[in-house]
Amino acid sequence: MARLGFASRLASADRCLFGTWVKIPALEPVEILADAGFDYIVIDQEHAPLTFEFAYQATVVAQGAGMSVLVRVPDRSGSHLQRLLDAGVDGILVPRVTSVDEASAAVRQMMFSPGGDRGIGITSRAGRWGGLDRAEYLRFGDEEVLRAVQLEERAAIEAVDDILDVPGLNGVFLGMGDLQLSSRLPSSDPELQKLVDKLLTAAQTRGIPAGTAVQTPAQAREAADRGYRYVMVSNDTSLLRSAASDLRSSI
Repeated sequence: MARLGFASRLASADRCLFGTWVKIPALEPVEILADAGFDYIVIDQEHAPLTFEFAYQATVVAQGAGMSVLVRVPDRSGSHLQRLLDAGVDGILVPRVTSVDEASAAVRQMMFSPGGDRGIGITSRAGRWGGLDRAEYLRFGDEEVLRAVQLEERAAIEAVDDILDVPGLNGVFLGMGDLQLSSRLPSSDPELQKLVDKLLTAAQTRGIPAGTAVQTPAQAREAADRGYRYVMVSNDTSLLRSAASDLRSSI
């Protein structure tokens, strides 16, 4: 497989990678985001009504246009992981992980034996329909795919050192919105910022790329300066709404 997997892109990049969420079930926004120069998209199955079929089609279009594709699955049950990995996505975000056991269960489903329980599907798109060498197919699946857990509750952040020591985990994502909700603290509160620093320090110590989501370019630059390696900026629906609102106001 000629393309570089997202885990390797993060490891080799000399800057933070910037992407955005996809929530609209149409392929045109995917092409527009690629033309705009985003490094990757995140197909949001947790907070948008996006089906597996759409995720599959969007993955083909986005990768063909030069973007990497991550998918935020609907929940941490693991029921969606195998098919998305067979579809050839570049990474998975598993939401609302709160413990070592939950992180371990998610990661194992995304890795081949002996490190995990992922089934071999070399005749799928991930295996280039059987055209990929078996050894390369297994290597790509275990080494190139991003396996990230979303830490969104105070208890999860406080246990971040143990969670990030889960074998095979190679990405972490901070869900700031839900962290504020669970901690009942605003983003500017020093106590909450200590939790953020704890996550970033734990990730940097282990060489695990940390990501987060923001709304504005200024926030994106700040996140990159703080040490995040991949940052989602806004989303396709908000970008459309903002542009439409600005246009209508100008009229």
